[in-house]
Amino acid sequence: MTMTMCNTTNVANTISAAAMIQHESGRLTELARMTELVRGNDRSLLERLSPVVLRQSITLDLASVERIDAAGIAALVTLYASARQAGYSFAVSNVSPRVLKILALVGLDRVLQSHNAVQTSHSGALLQRSAA
Repeated sequence: MTMTMCNTTNVANTISAAAMIQHESGRLTELARMTELVRGNDRSLLERLSPVVLRQSITLDLASVERIDAAGIAALVTLYASARQAGYSFAVSNVSPRVLKILALVGLDRVLQSHNAVQTSHSGALLQRSAA
């Protein structure tokens, strides 16, 4: 899981490899690579990202996440709601087909999926998705 961080001027910095948060000071903080966003991992994600979504917009790259449960969905909804309440955006990108199917079942695929981020297909090619 990686993140794209957007500052208030909408200039995006892509942070790759293991998930990392870029602080305003320029310092990077690494998050553990998650392959499952399930009960237990949800708290760690919330503890680390809740303060960040209150300061800036974030797109969370879920390429390495192959499994999600109700606790993981609740964590994403909490981060989305917190960001929106603070005037920022929160989205997910590079969602695996399995996780996307679950998000679609609960109606969150259209709410959480980033339509402006560079998407990595599962074949490795890069695609630019338009906002329209």
